[in-house]
Amino acid sequence: MKLYRFLTGPDESSFCHRVTDALNKGWELHGSPSLTFDPNLGKTYCGQAVVKEVEGKEYDPSIKLGEQ
Repeated sequence: MKLYRFLTGPDESSFCHRVTDALNKGWELHGSPSLTFDPNLGKTYCGQAVVKEVEGKEYDPSIKLGEQ
């Protein structure tokens, strides 16, 4: 099965660590990262899609994607 996740968070090192953790667990970057700015909070937020191919399993909506 092929899995998809969209990681989001503030533009801080913690977001980069989340993406790095996913890459080290076998996820691959999918497309370009995205950025948006919240003028009310004065913060920038990041997003990055990641995908992963998992052999021998079938998709079920109840699975926890981050644990695959």
